[in-house]
Amino acid sequence: MDIQIKRIYEDASKNDGFRVLIDRIWPRGLSKENAKLDEWMKDIAPSDELRKWFDHKEERFDAFSKKYINELENHPDLIKKLQKTASQKRLTLLYGAKDEKHNQAIVLKKILLK
Repeated sequence: MDIQIKRIYEDASKNDGFRVLIDRIWPRGLSKENAKLDEWMKDIAPSDELRKWFDHKEERFDAFSKKYINELENHPDLIKKLQKTASQKRLTLLYGAKDEKHNQAIVLKKILLK
């Protein structure tokens, strides 16, 4: 499977393949036209409760990861859809967080590659 992770604020590239936003909330300051999305998959994003609890605090990332993985178990159809896409062409998971090392895209990519 070919999966990459990018911030939604980075320029789109022809090498991105299928671009899917995995945030529940639309990224600030970005028009839908400039996002160049193939899909916005809100339901695979962390729940509002989990997102607010995590609050992008690095020290909570391990606990956040475990809780998010538990939430992902409720969406096997979305996981399978993304895996199928990634097996056919490059899949780019897009997220809005500033922290490139501690975000839901990292967790989701690990789950997709299992």
